[in-house]
Amino acid sequence: MARTVLKNGTIEVTVDSHGAEMVSLKDSQGREYMWNGDPAYWKRHAPVLFPLVGSLKNKQFRVGGKTYPMNQHGFARDLEFSLLSTDGKECWFRLTENMATLTVYPYAFTLDIGYRIGDNWVENIWRVANPGSRPLHFSLGGHPAFVCPLRLGEKQSDYGLRFDTKKPLSCSVIGEGGLIERTAVKTIETENGLLPIDEHLFDDDALVLEHHQAHRVSLVDPEGKDYLTVSFDAPLFGVWSCPGKQAPFVCIEPWYGRCDAADFEGGWEEREWGNTLQPGEVFEGAFRVTLGE
Repeated sequence: MARTVLKNGTIEVTVDSHGAEMVSLKDSQGREYMWNGDPAYWKRHAPVLFPLVGSLKNKQFRVGGKTYPMNQHGFARDLEFSLLSTDGKECWFRLTENMATLTVYPYAFTLDIGYRIGDNWVENIWRVANPGSRPLHFSLGGHPAFVCPLRLGEKQSDYGLRFDTKKPLSCSVIGEGGLIERTAVKTIETENGLLPIDEHLFDDDALVLEHHQAHRVSLVDPEGKDYLTVSFDAPLFGVWSCPGKQAPFVCIEPWYGRCDAADFEGGWEEREWGNTLQPGEVFEGAFRVTLGE
């Protein structure tokens, strides 16, 4: 494992080659915005989810009549990436298939993960390429966890989430086995786009929002100021913190894919919100984290 640092005087980002995961995000005053990975709550910081977002029904999938096992969120977050390049302002990492991945995911792939910093923001970029001779099916997503509350002595319940929509949010519900329960969709009302973070918000696990309901989500401090914003074009996203633990962080997660539904019976290529690349094609997705309003 090795760590790469990007900085420009107003923002500093540290990325670990293990999982190509962003492990630190600091402002010009040295204030940390990324969750520290305390295993008492959750041991990760901002894992990249590939080739699966969420859970599979029965923790397995079928391709070509053969069944393969896969744990929640796939394997990329637990593997070592190669550093391709860095210049202090941008860095790129790469993961390709190997004997271990082929036993659980029978595809050739190239996954490049990049980080680019600007004035007060960092962009996380994903590129998936299909170097094989048959279609490549995959899901992909981010899982960044941000400090909340931001300052000592404050309560998370005095914070909020601000969405770039004032419409009610339609949330899919994750039930037993980490699967979507189609009959349990719930509607969340906001106050002009602002949702308070109360102690029961994550009792039912992540809030899963499908169908492009929002593309910008901010964490809001007790004074009503947006201190961190995640912007994305992904069709789905999740908002999560450890259920029942009052964990001092909140994840805002752009996704190109999600967990299976409890009634799903199809093959890997039929999964809802999945992505497909023909031989030689490349997929690109990204999200941006901006500090301050």
